[in-house]
Amino acid sequence: MRKVIVNIEEKLYQNRYRVDVGRPHIHVKNAEVCANNCADKSCTYICPASCYRIETNGAVTLITDGCLECGSCRILCTDHSNVEWEYPRGGHGIQFKFG
Repeated sequence: MRKVIVNIEEKLYQNRYRVDVGRPHIHVKNAEVCANNCADKSCTYICPASCYRIETNGAVTLITDGCLECGSCRILCTDHSNVEWEYPRGGHGIQFKFG
């Protein structure tokens, strides 16, 4: 049996994303909550598309381009309820190549 190594970046590259300029479908409600009240900042490692990043000052930055719309961030952030998430408008968002 041959061992297959999967590179997530290569798999994500198979998908296409149509950005809805000026109208992101996810928002961090209050950046201060992430910076000061969230110790583990788990959204930064649970997001399969790496849309969340920790800045040097402890703040969490969200870039929605490439979001897979899985909803993990909103489920994970139930303690703080600091993520506002909705589906993108029709024709925008993730466009899976297979499926």
